Amino acid sequence: MKRIRPFVVARLFVVAFLIVAITAAAASWITAAVTARQVSSRERQERAIRDALFQEIQPVALKNCTLKRYGSRNDGGYLMCENLTANVQSAYSYGIDLEDNWGCQVAREFAVPVHQYDCFTEHRPVCEGGEFRFHDECVGPRQETLEGQPFDTLVNQIHKNGDSEKTILLKIDVEGAEWDSLMATPDTVLDHIVQMPMELHGTNEQRFVDTIRKLKNTFYVVNLHYNNFACTSQAAPLGGYAYQVLLVNKRVGVLDSSVTPPAPTSPLDMPDNPRLPECGTPLS
Repeated sequence: MKRIRPFVVARLFVVAFLIVAITAAAASWITAAVTARQVSSRERQERAIRDALFQEIQPVALKNCTLKRYGSRNDGGYLMCENLTANVQSAYSYGIDLEDNWGCQVAREFAVPVHQYDCFTEHRPVCEGGEFRFHDECVGPRQETLEGQPFDTLVNQIHKNGDSEKTILLKIDVEGAEWDSLMATPDTVLDHIVQMPMELHGTNEQRFVDTIRKLKNTFYVVNLHYNNFACTSQAAPLGGYAYQVLLVNKRVGVLDSSVTPPAPTSPLDMPDNPRLPECGTPLS
């Protein structure tokens, strides 16, 4: 039996090593190419969703809306049509944290109780000259307990307070829980809400577009303002991941069809963070 010479063995090892290396490199390149295509596809889908969402939240002009700012000058302040609040009988403020300046002004000016909902704060804001009714509960798409915290639907909460047939003002800023909560709310209940200022959170999911389209069956989008704590070019064409809108019930708002959307921005809009420029404003 012939012995294989050492230099032949060495060459065989080199050839085997090269084959393994080339195979591994090819597999790595194929994996990278597939991943890049998947990422590119996802980015295109997300951009299409953001484009649709951007179009849906463009504000319209109303013939009969006089805007006024309620609550704080900066973060915690919301615009509403001050002349479209007749016959308001109750108010709801979702998302309290440390204060509820919107709720206090509403309670004072309209002499109605403000039902506050927040299951994550220990604070109980007070309002001299206004009535607060705090509920240690959060809003969600169903009645449940999550991580020890109670959640219930907007429908049930309004019903438990005896407000199902009342005209309501409602503010909601609940860090993303607004989407599923509002989607789960029947139009018959939404129709009792005369105005709804709210902060929305998120940009890249189809359910966001679907929720806005559902709400626009009942409401006009009347104002849009980006929270400058959350400005980012990655949310384009939106100015950021968090944005405030005012919804006005179509029963009380009169559309001004002579103004092409988007309606002009209001000078009453203020930066949430007064030390930062508004979203889309070049830094000096």
